[in-house]
Amino acid sequence: MKIQILGTGCPKCKQLEAHAREAVAIKGVTAEIEKVTDIDQIMEMGVMMTPALVIDGEVRSVGKLLTVDQIAAQL
Repeated sequence: MKIQILGTGCPKCKQLEAHAREAVAIKGVTAEIEKVTDIDQIMEMGVMMTPALVIDGEVRSVGKLLTVDQIAAQL
């Protein structure tokens, strides 16, 4: 499983990454977590607001800070 956190480094982006890492640990799944900060890459994925969560190439959330439970439910 590949999880990407899209964002330029704002506090919400960093918090979303922390929540994703915690959700992966809680679920006990193996996942590669990647932080994407390049605005061109973010826009290529069709994302215009950050933070955004992408799981296995599918954009799951845009412009909001998901909780650990919300992310875990999508894993």
